[in-house]
Amino acid sequence: MFMIMIGYLVYLNIYKVDELNASVYNSKQDVNTDKYIRGSIISSDGSILAETRVGEDGSETRVYPYENIFAHVVGYSSNGKAGLESAYNTELLSSHASILTQIKDESNEQKARGDTLAVTLNASLQNTAYQALGGYNGAVIAMEPDTGKILAMVSKPDFNPNQIVELWDSLVNDSSSSVLLNRATQGLYPPGSTFKILTTLAYMRQQPGSYRNFSYDCTGQVTVDDVTINCYNGNVHGSEDLKSAFAHSCNTAFSSIGLELDNGEFRSMCEEFMFNKALPTGLMHSSSVFDLNKDSSYGDEMTTAIGQGNTLMTPLHMAMITSTIANGGIMMKPYLVDHIETYDGDKVSSNKPSKYKRLMTTEEARILREYMTETVASGTATALGWYNFSAAGKTGSAEYVSNGYEGTHSWFVGFSNVEDPDLVVVVIAEDGGTGSETAVPIASQIFQAYYNLFPQG
Repeated sequence: MFMIMIGYLVYLNIYKVDELNASVYNSKQDVNTDKYIRGSIISSDGSILAETRVGEDGSETRVYPYENIFAHVVGYSSNGKAGLESAYNTELLSSHASILTQIKDESNEQKARGDTLAVTLNASLQNTAYQALGGYNGAVIAMEPDTGKILAMVSKPDFNPNQIVELWDSLVNDSSSSVLLNRATQGLYPPGSTFKILTTLAYMRQQPGSYRNFSYDCTGQVTVDDVTINCYNGNVHGSEDLKSAFAHSCNTAFSSIGLELDNGEFRSMCEEFMFNKALPTGLMHSSSVFDLNKDSSYGDEMTTAIGQGNTLMTPLHMAMITSTIANGGIMMKPYLVDHIETYDGDKVSSNKPSKYKRLMTTEEARILREYMTETVASGTATALGWYNFSAAGKTGSAEYVSNGYEGTHSWFVGFSNVEDPDLVVVVIAEDGGTGSETAVPIASQIFQAYYNLFPQG
């Protein structure tokens, strides 16, 4: 028992120390506030996202210059902690300044400046994403598919972290809109037609010799027993192969595919893509849900195949799957912190891109990329085809019912510079209608801003 106890203490102090230090339940979380002034958080383009200003009387005020724009991802450090303020609390309340500097501070009875968190977020791109989402609740994520760096992460509704103390009671009592929830990482939504990416992959794997010969005559509606599936807005797509059914987001074609799939294999594949489990990231997040079983009904098979039914996903998860396709089948671990430095700029530690694993073959990724490119060329995302960059994507119109209210969330997932992808963008606009009419125009603004900021070639 003694050896087990010693082993457990070693485990806690080596492997779990960061998680325990950042926990909101840790009463010693702010033990260093009497020795250190909380460090700053800066963006990749050098903007201050959070800093502590010291008054002439020694009072300290935590300031968020961008107010609402980074509210969820940067978080807050009063009334508890959230976001990066919580996850990196220990680092912000530590100092790796030179010994001479620390001795000087102590001799002058001054608190030392904590280390600075340099994040991957780009302030200009974040602002564009925030403005593009406009008055819609929802989320936007922009990330590099080959590194996992998150360049923008927006969640709405939002709040001003500078006013967190004054707003606290109203925020925590607002159960209807869940303002404090980071929808980008914790919001669970029906994926709608964006899920057809995974349905297509499952069909390719289960029908390797015949999926290229898929043929379907869409009449706008299909009924099996007492279950009827309609194409959005009653559209009749006519004769389709798999690529055109994907590009046109044909519900009836994909519901028929759902009836052909082996449910057990479909579930295993989705769980390989991390449904019903934690994602490989240190970011606080919810787990996506996939509950199709071997004995599920025809109706469940049909609705699951088109991203409805009981399937739920976070925008972060969707961004990771889209990045996997853009990155040739390899999923990278998403991250938000580039490095930590002392308050005067000496680097303390750095994060590097980290591969999670290969989740699909290069050929599978190539085919899905081809189908997503066709969606922009002739399908539901043609509004992206008019710019000076190539794009591939998938739209989604996710129908839901809540307390008797029926609505439709607008989705877009995709990437730019198709042959050598630069940027993945995921958009969810709550009650935005079709992906084509709302999410695609939002994504286009982010892609345009990216290429203005980072001209290629």
